[in-house]
Order: sequence, then structure tokens, then C-alpha cells
Amino acid sequence: MLFVFDFVLSLVSMFLLIIFVLVGVAFLTLLERSVLGYIQVRSGPNKVGFLGIPQPFCDAIKLFTSEQTNPYLSNYLPYYFSPVFSLFLSLLIWMIIPYMTNMFNFGLGLMFFLGCTSLGVYTVMIAGWSSNSNYALLGGLRAVAQSISYEVSLALILLSFIFLICSYSLVDFFYYQTYVWFIIITLPLCLSWFSSCLAETNRTPFDFAEGESELVSGFNVEYSSGGFALIFLSEYASILFMSMLFCVIFLGSGLLSLEFFVKLTFISFMFIWVRGTLPRFRYDKLMYLAWKKFLPLSLNYLIFFGGFKLFILVLL
Repeated sequence: MLFVFDFVLSLVSMFLLIIFVLVGVAFLTLLERSVLGYIQVRSGPNKVGFLGIPQPFCDAIKLFTSEQTNPYLSNYLPYYFSPVFSLFLSLLIWMIIPYMTNMFNFGLGLMFFLGCTSLGVYTVMIAGWSSNSNYALLGGLRAVAQSISYEVSLALILLSFIFLICSYSLVDFFYYQTYVWFIIITLPLCLSWFSSCLAETNRTPFDFAEGESELVSGFNVEYSSGGFALIFLSEYASILFMSMLFCVIFLGSGLLSLEFFVKLTFISFMFIWVRGTLPRFRYDKLMYLAWKKFLPLSLNYLIFFGGFKLFILVLL
């Protein structure tokens, strides 16, 4: 009976988590449109309801009720299920959020994160390939090369912290940062992590997969209505998750404090701020940044932290 109760409780909490993440994504899009409006000295959404607050829900209704078009020459099943699988991965990854109640959080959370982000590459690649459009295929290939390049930096930065705290669990980051935040002792890694997150989520200035000027809309050019909405939701769910992970790793605060959510909102705002400020890079500059700058930096920190822990163990 106790097992059934735990199972039902897990299902309910999972369902609530999905709902709250999707509502958070809705208001993140509203925040983005408002902030970009202020940056460009124009009005954001302000007509629907009080201060335009119901606008994201109106957009969702419009997208999901408009007609779904399928390219005649597309590979239908991969084309249809790729956005669904993309959103599924973006929501599944939230299981590692560090609940202090240990509802979903488990000891190998960071390994689970790396596995899910690696699978996310396939959804973009299949979306681009199955559309049978040259623009979509080029956008998909760009996104795959970009994601794989910056995943190396993300993995090495995470490995540095795994050496430092000797754990794969996100809850331990909270305990280790009781007195000092990791951002203070690892500022270069923090900046590298934030830039890699921008590249991993295909955000400006690294949005080559969606380059409107040369690729129309990139890998999602053939998607409309519900398919486009799912891709959109998965991208913003990933942005929200990366902001949460940034707060946990570098700005150490527990999930039960208001301070955590203030930090989370600020980091999400940073994603939007960068979009409104920076122009798009050249593609060779993107690869140069990943392999010539971020990779040596993260490797140096990895060796430093590894040697540091070894020195501590020898002393003990």
C-alpha cells in the first residue's frame, strides 16, 4: 500500500512539475517580448487582458488550432514525432531539479543531464532531415555541429565541479556553497558556461540553426501550427532549465528559498538581454570560440581541480 501511495505521489508531482514548467515557459516568452520591446523603444504585448498577461495563452491557442501542413515529400513519421520527442526530452530533464525532499532528485543527476542534452541533438537533426528541404537540412547540420562542439565544453566544466565536490548530485552543490558561491572562485568557468548554454540552446548570438537571413528559419522552416509550437516550447523549457542549472552550480541556493527564484529570473533575463544586444557571429568564429578558447580553459580548470583534490587526499 505504501508503494502505491509513493507511486501516485510521484505521478502527481511529475504532472504538477510539467504544468508549472509550461506556465513558466509561457511567461518567459511574455518577458522576452516585453524586454525586447523596451530595448528597441517600442511597445511589447499590452492589448490582451491586463498588461497583456494572457497573451502567451492566446498565442498557444492560435498555434494549436491553426491548420497543420505537411510537406508532400517529407518523411512523415520522423517529421511528425521529432518536435514531440524534443519537448519530451526538455521536460524529462527537469527530473534532476534538486528537490530537498528527494522526490525525483537522484545521485547521478549530472550524468542524466549530459545524456538528455546529447539526445537533444538527434531531434534537431531528424527535424531538419525529415522535412526534405535544403534550408531545413542546412539548419539541422549547423545545429548538430554547434551542439556537439559546445557539449564538450559543458561536459568538461561539469567534470571540473564533479572533481571538486566528488558527487554527481545537484543537492551537494547547495551544501558546498553554504559560505562562498562557486561563481567567486571560478568566474572564467562561469562565463564560459553561460556562453556554452547560449550556444546549446541556439540563442543569439549563436542562432545559426535559425539564421533568417540565409536559411529562412533553419531546421524548423517546414513546421507550422502545433509542430512549430512544440519546438518553440522545448527551446524555452531548455532556456529555463539552463538558468536553473546555472543558479544551482554557481549561485548556490536551495530550491526552498525566494532568493533562488530571484536569481533564476535574473539569469533568464540575461538570455533575453543578450538577444536584444548582440549581433549574430560568423560561423567560423563560433567554432573557433568553442575549440580554441573554451576547450583549453575548461581543460586547464579540470586539471587544476583534479590536482587540487589529489593534493587534499594526500594531505589527509
